[in-house]
Amino acid sequence: MTTMFVRHHVANYANWKKEYDNFDSERRALGVTSQAVYQVADDPNDVTATHEFANVAAGKAFVANPALKDAMKRGGVQGEPTIWFANRA
Repeated sequence: MTTMFVRHHVANYANWKKEYDNFDSERRALGVTSQAVYQVADDPNDVTATHEFANVAAGKAFVANPALKDAMKRGGVQGEPTIWFANRA
C-alpha cells in the first residue's frame, strides 16, 4: 500500500473542504482507497491530506489527472502543493 501526502495552502479552508468533499466519488474512481485531512494547529488554511493507493503508480496517475488539478483550482489552492509518496513498512 502507498500513501500520498499533499500539503498546500488554501485561500479559505471551508471553501476548499466543500470542493474536496464534492470530489469524493471521482477521487475513489481514480484509485483512492482511504483519505484523511489535517490542518496546521495555528493556520487552518495550511492543509495536509493523505490518500491511500494500491501502489505508487496509481498515486502518480491520480496526481497527473486533469480533473484533480481543476478541483484544486476550484478549491482555492494557492501555489504549487508539496507532494510525496511513502510505502507502509
